[in-house]
Amino acid sequence: MINKLWIFFIISGSLFLIITGKADVLNAQILSSGKTTLDLVIQIFPLLALWLGLMNIAKQSGLLQKASRFISPFLSKIFPEIPKNHESLGLISSNIIANLFGLGNAGTPFGLKAMESLQTLNKEKDSASRSMVTFLVINTCGVTLVPTTIISLRMMHDSTDPTSIVIPCIIVSFISLFIGLIIDRILARKYK
Repeated sequence: MINKLWIFFIISGSLFLIITGKADVLNAQILSSGKTTLDLVIQIFPLLALWLGLMNIAKQSGLLQKASRFISPFLSKIFPEIPKNHESLGLISSNIIANLFGLGNAGTPFGLKAMESLQTLNKEKDSASRSMVTFLVINTCGVTLVPTTIISLRMMHDSTDPTSIVIPCIIVSFISLFIGLIIDRILARKYK
């Protein structure tokens, strides 16, 4: 669905520029977008490589597993339908830990595996279970302690203090998580 939406935006924008006689703007944008993309990748890659490397070290050393075990008791309260010691709790906690450190790319495989694992517990295979919806709410809120991508973008655009957004990001993401979980609970009780 989202692919169709982007295709619509690209085609309609291109047609609008051609019809209004601004094809030169379209050509300039097409040519400059490659350079902009490459600059973005070059700026973000070192920071992502650093954090992904640290996350890999944490995973290999068992630190990620210990952190997952630390938050598993909290997760069993948020996900009461998941049996204790089920693999999905470990995958969910690994995803949350990766997202906490701003490594959404590293957390995505854990998130996908967690959803697959939650699907095995789902009685109605054609619709999302309550646990799946709650996990989606947690992921969408994007609780992050180190917003690496935002810091990278701010560095790329010559911010005088690229890390000044860390505290506001933490506050806003925790508020959104809290509100998201409250709404999730209210809707879960309403439609039970």
